[in-house]
Amino acid sequence: MTTTERRISKPWSRLGETLLYAFGQIRTVKKAYPGITHLLIFWGVLIQLIGTAIKIMQMGLFVPFTWPLFSDKVYFGYELIMDLAGAAILVGVLMALIRRLFIRPDYMENTWDDYYALVLLALIPLVGFFTEGLRIFIRKPDWASWAPIGNWTAGLLQNTSLTAAQASIIHPYIFILHVGLGLLIVASIPFTKMRHMIFTPIHIFFKTSRGKGELESIDDIMNAEELGATAINEFSSLNLLAFDACLQCGRCEEVCPASISGLNYSPRTLLLMLRETMAESLLFPQEGSDSNLTPDLLKEEYLWSCTTCGHCLDVCPAFIRPPEQVIDIRRAQVLMTGDVPTTVGETLRNFERQGNPWGMPSQDRMSWSEGLNIRVLNPGDEVDVLYYVGCAGSFDDRNKRVTRAFIDVLNKLGVDYGVLGEAEMCCGETARRMGNEYLFQVAAEENIALFSEYTFKTLVTLCPHGLNTFRNEYPRYGGSFKVLHASEFLAEKLQEMNIKIPGEANYGKLTFHDSCYLGRYHDVYAQPRQVLTQLDLKPLEMKASRENSFCCGGGGGAMWLETAADTRINHNRLNHALELEVDTITTACPYCLIMFDDALRSKGLTESIQVLDLVEILNTSIQYITGSIIDPVIYLTSWISS
Repeated sequence: MTTTERRISKPWSRLGETLLYAFGQIRTVKKAYPGITHLLIFWGVLIQLIGTAIKIMQMGLFVPFTWPLFSDKVYFGYELIMDLAGAAILVGVLMALIRRLFIRPDYMENTWDDYYALVLLALIPLVGFFTEGLRIFIRKPDWASWAPIGNWTAGLLQNTSLTAAQASIIHPYIFILHVGLGLLIVASIPFTKMRHMIFTPIHIFFKTSRGKGELESIDDIMNAEELGATAINEFSSLNLLAFDACLQCGRCEEVCPASISGLNYSPRTLLLMLRETMAESLLFPQEGSDSNLTPDLLKEEYLWSCTTCGHCLDVCPAFIRPPEQVIDIRRAQVLMTGDVPTTVGETLRNFERQGNPWGMPSQDRMSWSEGLNIRVLNPGDEVDVLYYVGCAGSFDDRNKRVTRAFIDVLNKLGVDYGVLGEAEMCCGETARRMGNEYLFQVAAEENIALFSEYTFKTLVTLCPHGLNTFRNEYPRYGGSFKVLHASEFLAEKLQEMNIKIPGEANYGKLTFHDSCYLGRYHDVYAQPRQVLTQLDLKPLEMKASRENSFCCGGGGGAMWLETAADTRINHNRLNHALELEVDTITTACPYCLIMFDDALRSKGLTESIQVLDLVEILNTSIQYITGSIIDPVIYLTSWISS
């Protein structure tokens, strides 16, 4: 898919990020052992390359000038640094071999070019140290002690029967071998995984400036010739660069909830298959080859297993975005070929006919509100908070209870708010993640026009998926609003009112689940916990929490898909909570609530464990201290002052 995004905007900022992430290895070292391994090899090789270039300029080789840079003392330091760099490469290679041969993480694959690269990387410094040792053995220079490894090698040679004359004969051949190995590794770069040494820094420099939660738009969709990607040459140039920039390190696969849960999907294999197709059809085309995507990529159990949780985006050292490639392919299937899973087709037809993925008529949007004191806004009305209920809160029976609880909380806290009532429409998030870009863009334009009819300071929603859509994706279409998730709004409100509510309800051992679209996409981790703390509740942390949280399995349209019981992501996530032997699981996302509720029912645990939204807990706690007839603001003010 072509793109109009500017790739060279803010060049100095891009250069800084390249230095930080490509050369500083910030993301790589987040995993200690492989990070240190890569850091030793990378900086060892880089220093050796720079040192060799300086040496060539000193000798006048391959350049029409000499650069008399070194004094004796500077040269002594140069020799020491070059020796340490060579040692760093050898230590890094040894650590890499130990990891591949003995530690062997499940997600790591060993291929011929892994060992080919490691062998070459080891041989170059080994032969270099031998060459240096011969030179010291022959000449006995003043700087010998400043080259500790070369000097040690020379000492070993002195204990042999080798003479200086013999060493002088051998030295040129060993030097040529050293140079040959260096040229061989350079020549091997385009044909092995070592190509990432070139393409990864380039990709980091040109990476998209879009936020994590914003997908690339199809401009002028009614006249666009390409709607997604059915062939490798229909991916954008940045995506093609990403396929070469991929390190195949497996970090994305290690954190992918689909891979961990046993589904037939991995972001690493996705990129590998795309790279192989690119190589066969674009880089090294063979007779009979075409640019169509491999059938394995298009299988339902593969392509539709990605939940767009975004964890792979956070851990990738090359800043590659596998979910975006998945959605590019989904777009082509939905908008061009129509080859989609049955449940996906049904969900999108619901959207086309009724304007929401549940397939419920718009007049049912307020079915949750019976008996509540709610202000339904009319065009032209002004309000502090526009509460966007969303489809889950309007149509899902379990989430209707959460919606009612939030209304209670807003009323008790004296918030000036209103809802759109039956005029409210779906934000379009599900349609976009399923690949129907057209339905999303129509929804975005209609919602932006609808919101413009009202005056409000803040748009608040309980749904992190809606939050992401309004905050990150609508601005592209002219809709810029202050948007807060309910947990952000409530944490701010409670702090502003200086309220600390003693929680009297007994929730037993409680844990909080971080929603992917709330936490990972918007960095909202502290606010939900802050609300719980103000209720005098101390949530236990699951082993995968905060930025390392594990997906509930409902994002990216996956909530509407059927999967086998033994590969359900929500069952896997529930197991994390069961390890803590909790009594209550707290969420702040309607999709997460549905997925946990489904997992508890499947396992027959609904009697022993409850799953509640954060808002439900807050509402219950306020109810305990206010009752039903005492004005909450008056009561809380008097309670605080006392």
